[in-house]
Amino acid sequence: MWKRHEKFERHSLVLLIGIIVVVSIGGLVEISPLFYLESTIEKVQGVRPYTPLEQAGRDIYVREGCYVCHSQMIRPLRDEVERYGHYSLAAESMYDHPFQWGSKRTGPDLARVGGKYSDNWHHDHLTDPRSVVPESNMPPYKFLAEKDLDYRAIEQRLSTLKAVGVPYTKDQIANATADLEQQVDPYAGETSGVKKRYGAKVNQRDFDGDPSKLSEMDALIAYLQVLGTMVDFRTYKAEDPENLR
Repeated sequence: MWKRHEKFERHSLVLLIGIIVVVSIGGLVEISPLFYLESTIEKVQGVRPYTPLEQAGRDIYVREGCYVCHSQMIRPLRDEVERYGHYSLAAESMYDHPFQWGSKRTGPDLARVGGKYSDNWHHDHLTDPRSVVPESNMPPYKFLAEKDLDYRAIEQRLSTLKAVGVPYTKDQIANATADLEQQVDPYAGETSGVKKRYGAKVNQRDFDGDPSKLSEMDALIAYLQVLGTMVDFRTYKAEDPENLR
């Protein structure tokens, strides 16, 4: 059999047909499962849609181009895991439109930044980056604390995300404004509506240090503080532990 390859090497048309056949078979093997699989993303316990406040903060994150310098995707390599934490799961980005994996890192990866620093640290870092990280070349975002958050269209924002697959319920959409305002109220209590609709682990407090106003800084810090916190990696078991090499 192996001695007959001369026919392929001497006749370009036969070689072309052979290439097309092989590539077609390989393509069908890879693509055909997608037609009957409901989802290629493994469902992971704890992953939920963003609260209205977190989503508003994410929109600010995208608006300011934070993804240009910060990635949100930890690769399954030992040096990355030791520096940033457990490698990123596809499920963690399943409700991101668009995802924030990024393409370069001028600053550190932010996939696991939630809970790593205090709200005050984030406030100081965004206001004057070099006050907490002297070598930083990040521009200041002090204006976020001075600018009131515009959330008049938050219900429509959640409705749009629902249209592209984010499983917001009618109740969550109808109460979007109330939930957003309640999340920055530290006195709302453990039985607040936002916790009922999004889970008891939701961060509920004043984020920017100024309870007299609801600022864009509140929203952005709320978003940063939730990154990487939805999945409990103390109980999560990777399917292939050999990924770390």
